[in-house]
Amino acid sequence: MAGEKSLRYGKIRAISHSRASLDIPSLTIDRRCVDKSAIPGKTIYRLSIYHRCLSRLAENNLETVSSSALAKAAGVNPSQLRRDLTYLGQFGTRGLGYSVQELIGAIREVLGREQLQPVILVGAGNLGVALLRYKGFQKEGFEVVAAFDALPDAVRKRGISVPVYHVDTMRKFVIENDVKLAILSVPVEHSQEVTNELVDAGVLGLLSFSPTVLQVPESVTVNSVDLALELEQVSFFVKSEKPLVDTDEPLAP
Repeated sequence: MAGEKSLRYGKIRAISHSRASLDIPSLTIDRRCVDKSAIPGKTIYRLSIYHRCLSRLAENNLETVSSSALAKAAGVNPSQLRRDLTYLGQFGTRGLGYSVQELIGAIREVLGREQLQPVILVGAGNLGVALLRYKGFQKEGFEVVAAFDALPDAVRKRGISVPVYHVDTMRKFVIENDVKLAILSVPVEHSQEVTNELVDAGVLGLLSFSPTVLQVPESVTVNSVDLALELEQVSFFVKSEKPLVDTDEPLAP
């Protein structure tokens, strides 16, 4: 259909460049007003979704987008989107809508994506190797700079392009390279011990695939992904014939 681009997140209508026919806020960023520490965790999550949707728009050569179109693509309502974007800075005059590139830049700055963030992976078993082969990290602003395992030689034989080192060298690497983010895919019985070592070395953020609750200081953020638990939830809703997510309901602020 003319005037539409088909994207993974649905169809987002290209906006006309006629100012007279639109009454949509355009975004003027005053980055001096952005207080990153005041942004709620759920808003950070939604900003990541907005960034992904905007990147798809940019790939399809769309220069502007309305709040309603972007909200629909992200699965939120327009008022929620506008509330989230207020954390990025001050809004300007009404006009052609949000500049895709300007909004991408503002979100990238808040999320720390202006340059690639170094990440290490600990535990290069089957899941770890699959994560090392995933190409999406760099696209989202992250670079897996090293992997650590108890059997690094065996991992290297699997054709991994990321440098793989023995886990005993992990602490030294983290300190020398000022790494703040780590992906954890070690057996559950070793997860807390490895976490303690990472935190002691200066890591402040962990994405953990170990099915356990990790104990960390308040200054450290842990995001846990329990694949079996997630599948269990999906299975429950399949058996009960109820949707896991009510797509008609907006995300909570």
